[in-house]
Amino acid sequence: MDWDSIKIHIEELLRRTPADYAEIRMEESETTSFRFRGPKLETVGEGISVGGAIRVLSGRGWGFASFNSPGEIEERLARATRLAELASPRRNRPVKLAPVDPVRQVFHPEISSDPRDIPLERKMRRFEDYNRRMLEAAEEITSTQVVYGDRKTRLVFANNQGTLVDQVKLDIQGALVAMATRGSDTQMGNAYFGSSTDYSVTAGLEEGIDEAVRTAVALLDAPGVPGGRYTVIAAPPMAGVFAHEAFGHLSEADDLMENERMRETMTLGRRFGPEHLNIFDTGDSPGSRGFLKYDDEGVPAKRADLIREGVLVGRLHSRQSAATMGEEPTGSARALDHRFPPMCRMRNTQIGAGDAELEDLFAGVDRGLYVVSPYGGQTDDEMFTFMAGKAYLIEGGQPTELVRDVTLTGNVFHTLTNIDMIDREVGRDESPGGCGKGEQSPLPVGHWSPHIRIRDVTVGGGAR
Repeated sequence: MDWDSIKIHIEELLRRTPADYAEIRMEESETTSFRFRGPKLETVGEGISVGGAIRVLSGRGWGFASFNSPGEIEERLARATRLAELASPRRNRPVKLAPVDPVRQVFHPEISSDPRDIPLERKMRRFEDYNRRMLEAAEEITSTQVVYGDRKTRLVFANNQGTLVDQVKLDIQGALVAMATRGSDTQMGNAYFGSSTDYSVTAGLEEGIDEAVRTAVALLDAPGVPGGRYTVIAAPPMAGVFAHEAFGHLSEADDLMENERMRETMTLGRRFGPEHLNIFDTGDSPGSRGFLKYDDEGVPAKRADLIREGVLVGRLHSRQSAATMGEEPTGSARALDHRFPPMCRMRNTQIGAGDAELEDLFAGVDRGLYVVSPYGGQTDDEMFTFMAGKAYLIEGGQPTELVRDVTLTGNVFHTLTNIDMIDREVGRDESPGGCGKGEQSPLPVGHWSPHIRIRDVTVGGGAR
């Protein structure tokens, strides 16, 4: 596409719009994906998609329209304006946007290794070799699943307040799953990768693959853990998912605006944890799948402190939610692609480093659980349930026996209070898939974390 001409055209249209506020996003994405299931290649594809989105605010109403060709922009802008005018008298409260300084910026990040430079055949050959390695590793491995995807997007955003942002986003992610079966019992182990800057994260996965196979096979013989209350040490993958799912979503201000009970609970200044607990969300984390310089409202995706020294100090905002709640935008308005309007979403949600050594976390735990990785879960306001993909019993201050069927449940606020120790080393774990809020899935996000130790966690087990 002729991006320079598109920028000029977009800004000319925005200058002429009579609406209170108008914005146009235009994007072009190149994607590659494939999937192996067992020994067979199940799907493979490459594609280029072009599209755009327009939002218009008129009085009390939003109008939204998407399009697939630059030639449609003017007509769709008129349509979005008309939709906003129709919606306005039907809304019972005005829509306000928090003021932000206009930004005029080109941001094309440094990419260490670009997947666009790698032929599809070479990508597939690498993962076909990985898949074969799993299938041939042990007789108990009866099937596998290997998923790969990359997406490179150039996105131009402009509004009628003077902002013009031209940025490139890259996402690389995938997973390799080994499935071990004995009779009717099937267990899984997995390796995965993700990055926003470097295709080379797909290289050298053999050690992780071998460990996935060993885990799947070992889980066939692993005992279930008796249900009860345990001291739990959560490794970075598990701790990061906890921060994202159990607490991060409660910090998204658009949902808080609609939930009076949770808004009262999430009162700024309230203590939610010990002084060594810090949680923040940021777009400024190169390499993370949640890395971005500007959000989809053209606002810098700055760091947003959520909990500082155990106290709730902030939340994640779009311009509308920030104005409604009298706070500052955080650059957290994100859309999956041009088919959707932006809404409050996480970028990279992090638990801050503590001051303990990892061995200190295990010391003194006579009987507990070391939860290495998650395997699904759900949240309902402040209540959560997470299943462990891989976990070990802790006995005498050391991880010992691999156990299975481990489910962690509880109240997120009680759990935050019970985090009594945090490792000083932050794990930069990048899982595949993405966040699924509001049917805009999978949106790339990150969740970095150190190891954390949590007292008195309710564990549902499957002791055999």
